[in-house]
Amino acid sequence: MITFVLPGFSLNNKEWLEECAMALKVEGFVRPIFWDHWTDENEKFDPKEKADLIARHTKGEQINIIAKSIGSLVASYIIKQIPDQIHRVIVCGIPLNDIAEEEKETIKNALVSLGKDKLICFQNVEDPHGTFTEVKKFLPNTVVISEPRNDHNYPNYTSFNKFLLT
Repeated sequence: MITFVLPGFSLNNKEWLEECAMALKVEGFVRPIFWDHWTDENEKFDPKEKADLIARHTKGEQINIIAKSIGSLVASYIIKQIPDQIHRVIVCGIPLNDIAEEEKETIKNALVSLGKDKLICFQNVEDPHGTFTEVKKFLPNTVVISEPRNDHNYPNYTSFNKFLLT
Protein backbone atom coordinates (compact mmCIF):
# COMPACT_ATOMS: atom_id res chain seq x y z
CA MET A 1 0.00 0.00 0.00
CA ILE A 2 1.19 3.49 -0.86
CA THR A 3 -0.38 6.58 0.69
CA PHE A 4 0.16 9.72 -1.37
CA VAL A 5 -0.21 13.10 0.28
CA LEU A 6 -1.06 15.83 -2.24
CA PRO A 7 -0.88 19.39 -0.88
CA GLY A 8 -2.39 22.65 -2.01
CA PHE A 9 -0.73 24.88 -4.59
CA SER A 10 1.05 27.50 -2.50
CA LEU A 11 4.30 27.01 -0.64
CA ASN A 12 2.32 27.64 2.57
CA ASN A 13 1.13 24.03 2.19
CA LYS A 14 4.60 22.55 2.64
CA GLU A 15 4.31 22.55 6.43
CA TRP A 16 0.89 20.82 6.25
CA LEU A 17 2.33 18.25 3.85
CA GLU A 18 5.23 17.43 6.14
CA GLU A 19 3.09 17.33 9.30
CA CYS A 20 0.49 15.14 7.63
CA ALA A 21 3.04 12.68 6.26
CA MET A 22 4.74 12.38 9.66
CA ALA A 23 1.42 11.87 11.49
CA LEU A 24 0.22 8.98 9.34
CA LYS A 25 0.30 5.53 10.94
CA VAL A 26 -0.68 3.48 7.90
CA GLU A 27 0.76 0.27 6.50
CA GLY A 28 3.16 0.52 3.60
CA PHE A 29 4.79 3.67 2.31
CA VAL A 30 3.80 7.31 2.79
CA ARG A 31 4.76 9.47 -0.20
CA PRO A 32 4.43 13.21 0.37
CA ILE A 33 4.44 15.02 -2.97
CA PHE A 34 6.36 18.28 -3.12
CA TRP A 35 5.38 20.49 -6.05
CA ASP A 36 8.26 21.51 -8.32
CA HIS A 37 7.16 25.15 -8.50
CA TRP A 38 7.85 25.51 -4.78
CA THR A 39 11.60 25.44 -5.47
CA ASP A 40 11.69 26.58 -9.11
CA GLU A 41 9.36 29.40 -10.06
CA ASN A 42 9.87 28.55 -13.74
CA GLU A 43 8.15 25.18 -13.29
CA LYS A 44 4.58 25.13 -14.55
CA PHE A 45 2.02 23.37 -12.34
CA ASP A 46 0.01 20.97 -14.48
CA PRO A 47 -2.43 18.83 -12.44
CA LYS A 48 -2.86 16.24 -15.23
CA GLU A 49 0.89 15.85 -15.65
CA LYS A 50 1.37 15.43 -11.89
CA ALA A 51 -1.38 12.79 -11.84
CA ASP A 52 0.25 10.91 -14.74
CA LEU A 53 3.59 10.80 -12.93
CA ILE A 54 2.04 9.61 -9.69
CA ALA A 55 -0.16 6.98 -11.39
CA ARG A 56 2.91 5.56 -13.17
CA HIS A 57 4.77 5.25 -9.86
CA THR A 58 2.05 3.13 -8.23
CA LYS A 59 3.23 0.00 -10.11
CA GLY A 60 -0.18 -1.65 -9.71
CA GLU A 61 -0.26 -1.33 -5.90
CA GLN A 62 -3.31 -0.32 -3.88
CA ILE A 63 -3.16 3.34 -2.91
CA ASN A 64 -4.60 5.83 -0.48
CA ILE A 65 -4.70 9.52 -1.30
CA ILE A 66 -4.91 12.46 1.07
CA ALA A 67 -5.41 15.64 -0.93
CA LYS A 68 -5.75 19.25 0.12
CA SER A 69 -7.09 22.05 -2.05
CA ILE A 70 -5.76 21.79 -5.63
CA GLY A 71 -4.40 18.38 -4.65
CA SER A 72 -8.03 17.21 -4.90
CA LEU A 73 -7.91 17.92 -8.64
CA VAL A 74 -4.67 15.95 -9.00
CA ALA A 75 -6.26 13.14 -6.97
CA SER A 76 -9.27 13.15 -9.28
CA TYR A 77 -7.10 12.67 -12.35
CA ILE A 78 -5.33 9.78 -10.58
CA ILE A 79 -8.67 8.19 -9.67
CA LYS A 80 -9.78 8.40 -13.31
CA GLN A 81 -6.57 6.68 -14.48
CA ILE A 82 -6.31 3.85 -11.96
CA PRO A 83 -9.72 3.41 -10.30
CA ASP A 84 -9.15 -0.25 -9.41
CA GLN A 85 -6.07 0.61 -7.35
CA ILE A 86 -7.81 3.11 -5.09
CA HIS A 87 -8.26 1.95 -1.50
CA ARG A 88 -9.28 5.17 0.30
CA VAL A 89 -9.35 8.88 -0.52
CA ILE A 90 -9.47 11.86 1.83
CA VAL A 91 -10.02 15.32 0.37
CA CYS A 92 -9.73 18.54 2.37
CA GLY A 93 -10.60 22.06 1.39
CA ILE A 94 -11.92 21.52 -2.13
CA PRO A 95 -11.23 24.91 -3.76
CA LEU A 96 -14.61 25.42 -5.45
CA ASN A 97 -14.13 29.20 -5.61
CA ASP A 98 -10.78 28.94 -7.39
CA ILE A 99 -11.18 26.42 -10.20
CA ALA A 100 -12.89 26.26 -13.57
CA GLU A 101 -16.23 24.52 -14.13
CA GLU A 102 -14.49 21.75 -16.09
CA GLU A 103 -12.18 21.10 -13.14
CA LYS A 104 -15.14 21.02 -10.76
CA GLU A 105 -16.79 18.39 -12.95
CA THR A 106 -13.58 16.35 -13.01
CA ILE A 107 -13.46 16.38 -9.22
CA LYS A 108 -17.14 15.60 -8.81
CA ASN A 109 -17.14 12.72 -11.30
CA ALA A 110 -14.01 11.12 -9.86
CA LEU A 111 -15.06 11.41 -6.23
CA VAL A 112 -18.63 10.23 -6.81
CA SER A 113 -17.29 7.19 -8.66
CA LEU A 114 -15.57 5.97 -5.48
CA GLY A 115 -18.58 5.25 -3.34
CA LYS A 116 -19.15 6.15 0.30
CA ASP A 117 -16.84 3.55 1.83
CA LYS A 118 -13.74 4.82 0.01
CA LEU A 119 -14.17 8.58 0.37
CA ILE A 120 -14.36 11.19 3.09
CA CYS A 121 -14.19 14.95 2.76
CA PHE A 122 -13.20 17.59 5.30
CA GLN A 123 -14.37 21.14 4.60
CA ASN A 124 -14.21 23.96 7.12
CA VAL A 125 -17.51 25.75 7.68
CA GLU A 126 -16.18 29.05 6.33
CA ASP A 127 -13.21 27.96 4.21
CA PRO A 128 -12.55 30.99 1.96
CA HIS A 129 -11.91 28.68 -1.01
CA GLY A 130 -15.26 26.91 -0.62
CA THR A 131 -17.56 26.64 2.37
CA PHE A 132 -18.90 23.47 3.95
CA THR A 133 -22.38 24.30 2.60
CA GLU A 134 -21.05 24.74 -0.95
CA VAL A 135 -19.12 21.47 -0.85
CA LYS A 136 -22.03 19.55 0.71
CA LYS A 137 -24.23 20.79 -2.15
CA PHE A 138 -21.48 19.94 -4.67
CA LEU A 139 -21.11 16.37 -3.31
CA PRO A 140 -24.57 15.63 -1.84
CA ASN A 141 -24.11 11.89 -1.24
CA THR A 142 -20.64 12.15 0.28
CA VAL A 143 -19.61 12.23 3.91
CA VAL A 144 -18.42 15.80 4.41
CA ILE A 145 -17.10 16.61 7.87
CA SER A 146 -17.05 20.24 8.91
CA GLU A 147 -14.92 22.03 11.44
CA PRO A 148 -16.00 25.41 12.88
CA ARG A 149 -13.10 27.20 11.22
CA ASN A 150 -12.88 30.11 8.79
CA ASP A 151 -9.55 29.15 7.23
CA HIS A 152 -8.08 26.70 4.74
CA ASN A 153 -6.11 24.70 7.30
CA TYR A 154 -6.77 20.97 7.79
CA PRO A 155 -4.73 19.47 10.65
CA ASN A 156 -7.17 16.53 10.95
CA TYR A 157 -4.44 13.88 11.15
CA THR A 158 -6.08 11.73 13.83
CA SER A 159 -9.26 11.54 11.75
CA PHE A 160 -7.20 10.75 8.63
CA ASN A 161 -5.59 7.78 10.38
CA LYS A 162 -8.91 6.54 11.71
CA PHE A 163 -10.48 6.56 8.24
CA LEU A 164 -7.50 4.96 6.51
CA LEU A 165 -7.18 2.18 9.09
CA THR A 166 -10.85 1.10 9.12
